[in-house]
Amino acid sequence: MTPAADSHHDHAAPDAGQGGEASDGGELAIAIAQFAPTADAAANLDEIERLARHAVGRGARLVVFPEYSMFFTPELGQEMADAAEPLDGGFVRALGALAGELGVHLVAGVLERVPGDDARFSNTLVALDDGGQLVARYRKQHLYDAFGQLESERVVAGALDEPEIFAVDGVEVGMQTCYDLRFPEVTRVIVDAGADLVLVPAEWVRGPLKEHHWRTLALARAIENTVYLAAADQTPPVAVGRSLVVDPMGVELAALGEQPGVAVAWISRERLAAVRRTNPALALRRYGVVRR
Repeated sequence: MTPAADSHHDHAAPDAGQGGEASDGGELAIAIAQFAPTADAAANLDEIERLARHAVGRGARLVVFPEYSMFFTPELGQEMADAAEPLDGGFVRALGALAGELGVHLVAGVLERVPGDDARFSNTLVALDDGGQLVARYRKQHLYDAFGQLESERVVAGALDEPEIFAVDGVEVGMQTCYDLRFPEVTRVIVDAGADLVLVPAEWVRGPLKEHHWRTLALARAIENTVYLAAADQTPPVAVGRSLVVDPMGVELAALGEQPGVAVAWISRERLAAVRRTNPALALRRYGVVRR
């Protein structure tokens, strides 16, 4: 664990007030927000609101929260399936109301009810725009049947649909979830769909070398795709924390330790274009991605 709890470092940025605005240079303030969700959805929503208000006060136009932000128990049992809601349910509506009130885009992990299946649910990311509307969703594609876990017992894998991309102040944003980070094809498909920034809400389980894997994979996905990447993890005791924002050259623009908190970074479309001119790897590649 990092010794500096709730520490962060931010890319130099112009001042921004409540709600924030993209700068004339094509910059966008994005916040990573991390906490440890519990089996109390109301308390989780309160923590999301607290962190979102803090992020917006620092100029953020987009705030990214962890996987399972809505409701979480260390063992994925019937309690989580019972807590699942449709995407027009109370929790997502509350996220939309908060996004609209604050004038900010919010992304968080929720438990989505699967019609006709009371024992399983979808591990879903939702994106609410600054008017409170649901503008994109992502259902986790690669389930965590690894490191002694068996997520597929309770979670329905997402279909391999075309990525849902949404725009924030001219920046095109895509999403993927946690274990998907170990599969480079997921990020590549999202970037091929036009994403400038990829969001990775996660519940990255602690274990030997897991913090090393988390950071290494986040940097690799950003570098190999010449894309911005923002990964928001749950905090201990189950997950590692260590949320971070990475630029297309693999530079960490903002990072957190193991405590709940928020870090803000400014991302730049000019920087993205300059990196892709210098390193046109996306244009030079000779292989594509084939769905199985």
